[in-house]
Amino acid sequence: MGKVFKCCLIWLLVLTGFEGYAQSAIRIACVGNSITFGSGLKDRAKESYPAQLQAMLGSGYEVLNFGVSGATMLKKGNKPYWNTPEYQQVLKSNPNLVFIKLGTNDSKELNRAQMGAFVADYKDMVHSFQGLATKPKVVLLLPLKAFSETKFGISGAYLKDSLMPMVQKIAYEEQLELLDLYSLFADKEALLADKVHPNAAGDTFIAERLKSFILQKTKPGKDLSRKIKTPVKRSSFYGYEQLNFSFKGRDAKIVSPKQVAKGMPWVWRARFYGHEAQTDIAMLERGFHVVYCDVAELYGNAEAVGIWNDFYSSLQKLGFAKKAVMEGMSRGGVYVYNWAAANPDKVACVYADNPVLDLKSWPGGKGKGPGSKGDWATVLKDYGYANDAEAPDFKGSPIDQIAAIVKGKYPMLHVCGDIDEVVPMAENSLPFAEKIKAAGGDIHLIHKPQGKHHPHSLPNPQPIVDFILKATGY
Repeated sequence: MGKVFKCCLIWLLVLTGFEGYAQSAIRIACVGNSITFGSGLKDRAKESYPAQLQAMLGSGYEVLNFGVSGATMLKKGNKPYWNTPEYQQVLKSNPNLVFIKLGTNDSKELNRAQMGAFVADYKDMVHSFQGLATKPKVVLLLPLKAFSETKFGISGAYLKDSLMPMVQKIAYEEQLELLDLYSLFADKEALLADKVHPNAAGDTFIAERLKSFILQKTKPGKDLSRKIKTPVKRSSFYGYEQLNFSFKGRDAKIVSPKQVAKGMPWVWRARFYGHEAQTDIAMLERGFHVVYCDVAELYGNAEAVGIWNDFYSSLQKLGFAKKAVMEGMSRGGVYVYNWAAANPDKVACVYADNPVLDLKSWPGGKGKGPGSKGDWATVLKDYGYANDAEAPDFKGSPIDQIAAIVKGKYPMLHVCGDIDEVVPMAENSLPFAEKIKAAGGDIHLIHKPQGKHHPHSLPNPQPIVDFILKATGY
């Protein structure tokens, strides 16, 4: 009779949505569309990303798949998630964490007329989950990249240019954590057999990213604006809060992660702030801050190094880690390496992207590259030369400071286009890397065989992210 009662009790709990159930496992609700559901998989019960996430996390977690094929976030979309049994099941499931991956179907042409309501509808759903008794954390997932403009009526361009900024806006305004699945799949077209839905291997990538997020050790950050002495303006950096202020008359920025990694690690971006920001976004997801202090166009001279020294000191007072992740694109390479040469004990690692490492190559134009006469004139002025004739032995470039650079014993990663027509590799990263290695330094080059100077970075920044995480011990 006891067994019969127990079975009846279990069924009662199932039918009532587990209300009042004293759960021991952390319950994760995966809200989404056909990608969450597992459409197209041979065995969705095992191969969908919620199922794989369950297998990865083990018995301390309960991962529930509430995906609905074709579902929209829009209440007046062609198939609103709001009207599905799965939505009601989420509300009754007592979740501790909710991942929302909706929006792909909203990109369809037949739903565009309703897109003015997308942000409000999305916020309403977030609030409906946050209002549950379990007060779950709600995390937004950017849609996967769609490699088609017509498949299933889904537009890859609309997802990227219109829908993603709306999701980032929601994350910023609601102070929600946000995971960039779009960049994660930017180089994985082969894993999307129909250009939209991932195969089992693709779902593994999603599950691994969610697992990493769930298990990473972070804590709530503090409002840094209170310790900044000049007026501060707040804005959104791809969904993250950015503090904009003046430092010694220069534009400065600090972007804060939603949750801060132990030790308060940070990325110091040099020049071209916000351009090809996928690495910065990925590091924010992992609890790193991103900072910027404009020293253009000082080309890494003593004045630039001095301003950065003072900026570094100000960041130390805010609690930032002693060692910075230096990031330099193009001429930004000069800034990060010249500062690193002067401060070898303050650098965790360097990520440089098609970097200028010999100013005589660019903008000097003393080699095979075109150079830039106007920029070269600025370089001469910055370094105290009256004209070109006075600077035949100019030694202000990173390639001239190898001994000081390797003194820091930090690893370096360069992402380079092999046919860079502006900053030739043969005059910059290649000889620089040879000299670094000869001096006992640690440097690795990622080659883009058909890559030119633009675009910078990698569509999927994971190799760069892995390098930074390893170099900083995260």
